[in-house]
Amino acid sequence: MAIVRAKRRLAGAHVPHHKNTEQMETQRCPIPPRVVIPLLQHMGTPCDPLVKKGDMVLVGQKIGDSSHPFSVPIHASCSGIVAEIAEYRNVLGVSCKAVVIDTDGEQRIDPSIAPPIIQDRESFLSAVRESGAVGLGGAGFPTHIKLGYQDIDRVDKLVINAAECEPYITSDYRTCIEDTQAIADGIHLICRYLGIQKVYIGIEDNKPLAIERLNSLFSPAEDVSIVSLKSLYPQGAEKSIIYATCGVIVPKGKLPADCGVLVINVSTVAHLGNYLKAGMPLIARRITVDGDAVGKPSNLHVLIGTPIRAVLDFCKVPENSYGKVLMGGPMMGTAVESVEMPVIKNNNAILAFTEKSAQLPQTTACIRCGKCIGICPMKLMPARLEKAYDTRNPELLMKLHVDLCINCGCCSFICPAKRHLAQKNQLGKVLLKEYQSKGVSNK
Repeated sequence: MAIVRAKRRLAGAHVPHHKNTEQMETQRCPIPPRVVIPLLQHMGTPCDPLVKKGDMVLVGQKIGDSSHPFSVPIHASCSGIVAEIAEYRNVLGVSCKAVVIDTDGEQRIDPSIAPPIIQDRESFLSAVRESGAVGLGGAGFPTHIKLGYQDIDRVDKLVINAAECEPYITSDYRTCIEDTQAIADGIHLICRYLGIQKVYIGIEDNKPLAIERLNSLFSPAEDVSIVSLKSLYPQGAEKSIIYATCGVIVPKGKLPADCGVLVINVSTVAHLGNYLKAGMPLIARRITVDGDAVGKPSNLHVLIGTPIRAVLDFCKVPENSYGKVLMGGPMMGTAVESVEMPVIKNNNAILAFTEKSAQLPQTTACIRCGKCIGICPMKLMPARLEKAYDTRNPELLMKLHVDLCINCGCCSFICPAKRHLAQKNQLGKVLLKEYQSKGVSNK
């Protein structure tokens, strides 16, 4: 076991940390009277409902699933009665079904809940899927798909992403402090059943206590390195943390696994460690609640499906005191259209800001300073990409590699003219995808 200082990094921004809740132990958010559990909480195919109106459901019971391999089961977070199977539209505008449960407050557990029996890699991957695991850092990628890489023998490195570089968010940090054994258990299981020998745990150097706790998890004989990363956003981006921890560059069009690396978020690993020991699927999230409209910033254990409004009430956020509420951080998070929307699996924070602080600054003309180019971790040219989108030029967008943008927001953050560069990049991706769907290849 070794603690090493990262000697390499991609470009990025020195954003304000605002880690106001890092010393706050996780509290339990009360069980709400009603939960809304969407059947799409992962990147992939929505689940079909396995229950109907009037059914009694128990904690941990599977209420949604799909035969499609790129899908993850959904489980009830509360016991109660199914009030309806509703239509739901998520923050990205994608529609799916949702199971609405009137909770009974008793939290009766499904008697079938038990630790899974794992004998080999196939049964391990099956257990990971049944646990409802997705990437808890925000992407929501199905974990069993990532761990089920076909040529797994090519993978010899496991990178645990504990960087948590976004401002405000401390949920992963509290996982490192409060669930250290679960992290170790999850890492050991992944390495055992996938045959991986070398582990890197990447964490920013502004989290010394977490580094100390993680360092205590493993014996000196194990090939595990704690890599202390410079506090620079976006260190937690997949390609950034791979390069910083083990020096591997993932080329365009390649997956990390193609280059011998798997990257797993630290909270996802902790969930796997807990599930494979106790058998309780993913029914709750540790989230950070903060922002200048929040009266009681907190780290909370929140049941999946809890309305954001109930979370804000618990954290003393008066109704109509906020101008914007985000799921996730201020750099990559998504604004919600209604606080009646529920907390979902890949939601690691809820940030509420006053009307004054939520106002966007006035944009001015680009002064061609080049700051957006210098700060981009993917070495793109955001100002040129903006112009390419504004002129609806998909060929130029393709030439400038807009599809490599990781949506970190560094360009918008640094721009003195306050141009909406990050937003234009995402719109540019959509335009390029439409262009490519007509049969144009991206070389």
